[in-house]
Amino acid sequence: MYFKEREDELELRARSKESLDNGREALLSATSTSNKPVVRSFDCILVAHIIEDEGDQTFKKQEAYINQLRSKNLKVTQIIHENKVFYGVRAPEEIFDKYKYLLKVSDSCNWVCKQKDYVPNTIRIRVVHFILHHTFIGTGEGLRDLVRQNAFEALFCLHEKKQQRYLKKKWANWGAIRHLINQPVDDIRDYFGEKVALYFLWLGWYTRLLIPAAIIGVIVFLYGLAFFNTNPLIKEVCNSNITMCPTCDKRCQIWNLSDTCGYAKVSHLFDNEGTVAFAMFMAVWATLFLELWKRHLSLHVSQWNVFDWNEDEEELILEIVNDPHCKPKEYEHSYLRSIVVLLLVTLVLVVIIGLTHALVICRVVSAMLMSDSSWNFLNDHASVLAVMLGAVLHYITMQVMTRVNRFVAMKLCSIEKTRSFAATERSFTVKMFTFQFFTLFSSLIYVAFFLGRINGYPGNYVRIAGIWRLEECHPSGCLTDLFIQMAIILVLKQTLSNIFEFAGPWLKLCLKRTVFKKQLRKCGNCYRKACREEGADVEPCDICNLRDWLRNYHLNTVNAFSLFNEFLEMVMQFSFTTIFVAAFPLAPLLALINNIFEIRLDAIKMLRLERRLVPKKTNDIGVWTKVLEVIGVMAVIANGLVIGISSEFVPRLVYRYRYGPCANGTATDIQCMTGYIGYTLTTAYMSDKNVQQDFKSHQMLNATQCSYKDYRNEEDHSFTSQYWLILAARFAFVILFEHVVVICKFIVAWFVPDNPLRVKNSRLHDKLSRLKDELWEMSLRYDSRSTDV
Repeated sequence: MYFKEREDELELRARSKESLDNGREALLSATSTSNKPVVRSFDCILVAHIIEDEGDQTFKKQEAYINQLRSKNLKVTQIIHENKVFYGVRAPEEIFDKYKYLLKVSDSCNWVCKQKDYVPNTIRIRVVHFILHHTFIGTGEGLRDLVRQNAFEALFCLHEKKQQRYLKKKWANWGAIRHLINQPVDDIRDYFGEKVALYFLWLGWYTRLLIPAAIIGVIVFLYGLAFFNTNPLIKEVCNSNITMCPTCDKRCQIWNLSDTCGYAKVSHLFDNEGTVAFAMFMAVWATLFLELWKRHLSLHVSQWNVFDWNEDEEELILEIVNDPHCKPKEYEHSYLRSIVVLLLVTLVLVVIIGLTHALVICRVVSAMLMSDSSWNFLNDHASVLAVMLGAVLHYITMQVMTRVNRFVAMKLCSIEKTRSFAATERSFTVKMFTFQFFTLFSSLIYVAFFLGRINGYPGNYVRIAGIWRLEECHPSGCLTDLFIQMAIILVLKQTLSNIFEFAGPWLKLCLKRTVFKKQLRKCGNCYRKACREEGADVEPCDICNLRDWLRNYHLNTVNAFSLFNEFLEMVMQFSFTTIFVAAFPLAPLLALINNIFEIRLDAIKMLRLERRLVPKKTNDIGVWTKVLEVIGVMAVIANGLVIGISSEFVPRLVYRYRYGPCANGTATDIQCMTGYIGYTLTTAYMSDKNVQQDFKSHQMLNATQCSYKDYRNEEDHSFTSQYWLILAARFAFVILFEHVVVICKFIVAWFVPDNPLRVKNSRLHDKLSRLKDELWEMSLRYDSRSTDV
């Protein structure tokens, strides 16, 4: 039955071909030439400076390279304009026929089986771009070498006007923001290729799943706000008459705990019971996001017929199409190079951590200087201002180190000598993310886990260079410092990054526009009627070609890592959204608001402000998936440590059930947390000689004692039994929290399969159909042999 259907199909195709040859209408519309796109542009454009001296070595290399392209049967059209020469490159159809055939016989590609007769422009551009970069002149120099030697200035592919206008109207405009996160990913894929389409698909999915996280984060914030004025801990701070020790040397004096009533209220907003539940939710949310993303991804790659696509095999196919006598570049590994790279990576991380120490010193010194200031505002708010200044300095450091990290990561990749560009991109991604992660989070790690815990106590303070005292935490906890640091970095990073990311290319384009308009006027105008018709065999004149090429040439340049920059920005935001989220429940909301604009900014930038990215085929987001999984694991560890160590959640539980008024279960008419603030403080007496060395008489204002936050004996300042009990409870909570969340993550990962059933069934039917096609072709060969005999 199947073979009978195949015979009927082949007969119809034959009749359709005869009808087309005889000038009649085809019987099968699917195979008619009406579906063939009008090819009105070249695949790629090369730009070079005009060199008048024909004896110049650069001129000879230009000529040799163009001749090499022509020897491969590529059509090269030359148009000279002012001091530049433009080469339009178009590949013959036989090159794409070879590509399609090799793709069909490969083991892991099913693209060609469901494609129409023509080759999509994304495929054409990618194949020609590969050939251009793998064409060498007699000296063994390729296009990259010739660009470095100024033999050629640029290589770019053209924006297609019709598709560009369609995407501008439907996607790349600010009016499309009303659709929130819906994107025409199929149209993006048809224009930019699978790699760009999957970036926007991932960004849209990430933004969509941020909605529930943002809602719950706002609820947790409102929960803390609801008990803003009724919380007994806040009341205890605001009504306290406790005298606290000076927080710095020289001008700092004793102060009343009640003076920091506002600080205590802010602390409770981000350090309450709700943040514990929210941290657990976000850890599970990260896993759920990844699992649902894999399902969402599989639906689209199955629909696009790239589920079985293989990167190495695609590269081999392109190499054979470019040079049938090529030899594969074999895998290499050197333990010596690996050791050198590992040592250099370690050295870079040590430098980054050293910068964190420098930021800590800046915070300490700035706090001391502001405390010594004659301006009362600086004097009264020295600690908070020092935290804010540290966050701003951290942001500036991040911007500088991002460029340094990029340079170092590229140099390390060159030492590794990876086999292909894809392997280089994976290695670069891992290194760059590692460097950026330490750059962004090293300061936050200090604030979360070390601030206020290594500063010592009155009479034995830890000092930098024996001069400057380390910072202390507020009696209400250190979580507010972490919140301030995260809020400033996240807001600055997202807001300023978006402004520079969009305003930079836009301003460059505005500056080029005057020059561009002058050049267009020099091109003249086309009055050829055929150039404005939509015929299949119409070739635009040189004037139309030149105007189109200039329009694309003056757009902002792109490189192979342009899309990587977008991914890195969003993945680092994902890190902020999940790691340390216990200290900042509003982080998902800020990320959601940013991403709604980020989608449109990236779309407008790629489609309107920049040259067209070279379309690349892929079936996932690459190594970024592994990076996101690592971030999910780190989120569990970090949030468990933040709640267990930085937060006051565990000490409050210990006080409530062990030392507080409700510990014996008999108190019914008083709050169970009454007296907690005083319980966390220790008294230092001026009668102690060591204390007298740290606190001068003018700082104490004739007071004989003051309090500081710690669990120590008042006599010898050794740790009390309460300290060791709370420390044990903290570690027990961290272990319990992480095990519970990890179990939940495993359950979620098991419960949500990576591939939906319809994808599995679709692949099953697709494979069966392909096997039947192969069997049918084999039967035809046997039938033809028997007929010949």
